[in-house]
Amino acid sequence: MNLLSSKNAAAKTFFSTLAVLFFSGALLAVEPVNQTFFGVAIKGYDPVAYFTESKPVKGSKEHKLEWNGATWYFAGAENKSAFEKEPEKYAPQYGGYCAYAVSQNATAGIDPDAWKILDGKLYLNYNAKIQKKWEKDIPGYIKLADEHWPGLLKK
Repeated sequence: MNLLSSKNAAAKTFFSTLAVLFFSGALLAVEPVNQTFFGVAIKGYDPVAYFTESKPVKGSKEHKLEWNGATWYFAGAENKSAFEKEPEKYAPQYGGYCAYAVSQNATAGIDPDAWKILDGKLYLNYNAKIQKKWEKDIPGYIKLADEHWPGLLKK
């Protein structure tokens, strides 16, 4: 093997390892709020609407607020004001990451249509299939997620 092919092999190994670490999340710290590439929380959906309208409602850039390191969108000024007054009441649990994933000591994105409000708290899930799995033992998964969440923020 000549020097050039040896360097190429080393570079391929390095970049392959880097890619595995990157995509596994090992190099990325967990942000306190799950957000899009542009810093928008819960994919631009209005967290207050889950409580007031009992459904996911897309928020508007006209009614946005910076909170906890992310930009939150709201359907209107009234919802924005409600969130501003009590963000902890309306913000989804576990920073808007999938509740089931957090119960498994991991994080995952969410589908805004896979949601549930329990005991006045908003929980989001990765998708409908994962939500069905989560619903098989909600109290148990919440207990696990509550235990794992602080440690996930420190990774």
